[in-house]
Amino acid sequence: MKTEVIVVDDHSPEAFPPLPAPCVVIRRETNGGFGAAVNTGLNAASHDIALVMNSDLRIAPEFVHAFLRDARSRGRAVVSPHVVDEHGLSQWAGRYFPTVAHQATEWLIPLARWRHTRFLHERVGHDTRCTAGAIVEVDWVLGACMCLPVDTVRQIGGFDERFFMNCEEVDLQRRLREVGVPSVFLGTHTVVHRGGGSSASALRRQWLVASRVRYAQKWGGDRRLRLALMACVYVNFLYLVIVRLLGGCSRPLTNLRGERRLAASDGTYQRAVRPTARGGVE
Repeated sequence: MKTEVIVVDDHSPEAFPPLPAPCVVIRRETNGGFGAAVNTGLNAASHDIALVMNSDLRIAPEFVHAFLRDARSRGRAVVSPHVVDEHGLSQWAGRYFPTVAHQATEWLIPLARWRHTRFLHERVGHDTRCTAGAIVEVDWVLGACMCLPVDTVRQIGGFDERFFMNCEEVDLQRRLREVGVPSVFLGTHTVVHRGGGSSASALRRQWLVASRVRYAQKWGGDRRLRLALMACVYVNFLYLVIVRLLGGCSRPLTNLRGERRLAASDGTYQRAVRPTARGGVE
């Protein structure tokens, strides 16, 4: 079967250059975020399975064909490889559906010193069964690199484009699960993901919090989430005050003001800095 390559330019400031056939470049008229870019690519796709890849991935020359072959063997499913950063550390591509407890734990600065432990990874929603070589059915997989069943995704309406950045792949996979499509971590293949390399950094945390609130508004628990985050804000403030009193370098008030603004999110996105993402679908 002939592979088609579709590059979606999500209205980046510098237009993506034309590519020779069989590649197709589609430039969107507005920047709609990851989900909107992928929907654009899926609408143009002619095959039954699509490999969605972020622009900040590094892959081996044989990866696409080998991964597509093995992903197809899993049947109608969302499939992700093992995703690592530039240092070879796992980005935990397989995860649990998010809970308020996951997100509050992640927010707490006093726990940061244990973020490398398996225990804390589980507490923030990472499925630590997902290691190199493992094949595991999980709640959801990262959108950085994933195979999607095209027709089924279209049938449920594609990505919810109200999510500008973050949580869109969680929402999609939760809806796919409702129609019997599982998510699978295929750790027999690995890609390197720079992480954040395809979007501007200034507003990344605001986008993340806004997306999580919007997800909670859609699936339930938004009030509990915002109350939990605000409680974490004051725990962090007290912790940083103690650090400061003990001679550490911290700015409790500055951190308090910034985190309070984030925790008060109503699920809307700031767009003062436009992301430069170039989504791709193969």
